[in-house]
Order: sequence, then C-alpha cells, then structure tokens
Amino acid sequence: MLIFLNHKTFHWIAAAFIFAFFMNACQQVSTRSVDQIASGKTNISIRDNQWRINSALTYPGTKAEGLLMNLRMVNSTFEDKNRPEFDSDLNTKRFIAAIPQYVEQGARAFTFNLQGGMPGYEGAVNSAFNPDGTLRQAYMQRIKRVIQACDDHGCAVILGCFYQRQDQILKDETAIRNGVINTVKWIKDSGFKNILLEIANEFSHGGFDHSLLKSPEGEVELIKLAKSIDPGLLVSTSGLGDGKSHRSVAEACDYILIHFNGTPVNDIPKRVQTLKKYGKPIVCNEDDKIGQSAADAATASVLNGISWGYMNKEVNQYTPFVFDGVNDDPVMYKTLKQLTSEK
Repeated sequence: MLIFLNHKTFHWIAAAFIFAFFMNACQQVSTRSVDQIASGKTNISIRDNQWRINSALTYPGTKAEGLLMNLRMVNSTFEDKNRPEFDSDLNTKRFIAAIPQYVEQGARAFTFNLQGGMPGYEGAVNSAFNPDGTLRQAYMQRIKRVIQACDDHGCAVILGCFYQRQDQILKDETAIRNGVINTVKWIKDSGFKNILLEIANEFSHGGFDHSLLKSPEGEVELIKLAKSIDPGLLVSTSGLGDGKSHRSVAEACDYILIHFNGTPVNDIPKRVQTLKKYGKPIVCNEDDKIGQSAADAATASVLNGISWGYMNKEVNQYTPFVFDGVNDDPVMYKTLKQLTSEK
C-alpha cells in the first residue's frame, strides 16, 4: 500500500528524524564526558616533599602525615599464557572487591605492574607488552579496571612497566623504549591523574636480560624518555631490597623508590638518612616482612619520615592469589591503621 504525504507532513517527519538523531548524538557525547570525568577525579601530587591527594595533605594530623602508605598488588591483573584455565578477570574482580577494606586500614596507594610479579612458580608468561613494545588491549583493560577502582576510592597507583623474568618478551632495547613511550601515552590518553610511574621493578635484578634495564644509566635514560612525553607525570624506578638508590637514579627521578625486603628493621633509619640528602619524597613500595616484623618496619619508616609499602607475597602475590583485606595480616593492618589515624 502506498502512502502519499504532502510536503508539510514530509517536512515534519524529516524534522523529527533530525531531532532524534541530534539527541542521540548528544547522549553519546554526554556519556563520553561522564566517563572522562569519572576516570580522573583523584589527583596525586607532591608539594614540599609531601604527598597530596586532590591538593589535600595525606593523613593530616597523624604520624603518617604527608606520606603515601601503599600495598603491592602486582598480580591482581595476572595472566599466564601457559595456564589458559586461570580466570584473570575473576582474579581482578576479587581484588577490586577488597579495595575498600585496604583503604579503611590506611592504604592510599597500590603498586601494579604491566608484567606482574613472581607468582610463586617459574615459567609464567605475564605481560601487557607485545614483543615490539606495543600494549595488549586485554591486559590493559584489567589495568584500567584496577586503576579506575583506585581512582574511585581516592587512591594513587604506582604503575610499573617492567619486571624481571618477563622483559625477555620484548625483543630488543628499541622495544623497551617503545614500551615506555606507549605506556606514558596510554596514561595521558586515559585521563587518570592518580598514577605514578615506575620504570622497572628492582632494575639491577639478575632476572632482567636487556642491558637497558640493568644499569643506572639505562634507567636514567628511560626516566628522561618518559618525562619528555609527559613532563607532568611523576616518574621513578626501584632498586633491590637493600633500601638503597643509585646516585644518578635518585637525582633523575621525581620521587625515590626503594625496597626493604632484605633490610633489617634496625637498618631502616640509616638507609633513610642516606637518601634524605636528595630532598625528594622517599617511598618504599616493597617489603616482604609480615606480622610484627612488618608492623615494626612500617613504624620505623613512618617515624623516619618515609612512606612504606607492604608485600605479602605468600598471600597476595603467589598463587592462589588471595585478597582478603585485614585478614591478610591482622597484626600489620592494625598497625597501619594506627599510624594513619593517630598522632
């Protein structure tokens, strides 16, 4: 059946169609705008060598004032190409569900890594990078989910690029440089303002193959490369568990990253004093002590004016990964709560 329309009716129908198309387009723009706002509401910054979140001093009026107490959760985005049965998305979901508990206990930053961490067994293939240094979308989606969750809870992220045992996935040093470039561009494009960059985890570790990642000179080059792409991004790299930082690295970075795995609690004040001459915030973002020993290390760090980071490798980093909030280590988390809520 044919329907004949006069020109006035046709114009009205055409106008209605155009209006509907315009409203749909506006709806899409509005949705994108909301997404952009949601992915950048937490801002991490340094002022007078103290950490600030959304311009406010962290932990005001407490022992940890101006510090950034953090938890190492690098395998919250874990995958292993040799274990296709492992449910990476479920693992990430379980971690995200526990974030409010960790925040309640005083955590204000989490460490992640684009190549994860030691899962408790050898041979895992766990990397956000392709051999040429480009980023793998599926892995970056999990990274985005955990960063977004931290952003939603007012927390910062220490995002590492490279991890020993995994840098071999990148075919050469050009790929390593490309990996840094692509990571920084991804951060810029994401809209997140809560990210601190860590070039490599324990860069001089024997598990690295590429010489660019094994020397202070190489780390300084990569720090400068990252800063050339985004001067506003805060960039550092971490050394071994002796609580030390190489002079050239300490001078090049925006904040000094150290590990205390192999550092006795009694040696923490001495390590801190050696690094204070650089006039930069000092952040331990890995210490594998647990229980009372971890509580003592956290206390010694805070009393000496530096941020401390907890790594419960047996629970959070080795399979099967468990993220159970305060139940991960009640003694340590009780102390963390006290340090970040009491004077």
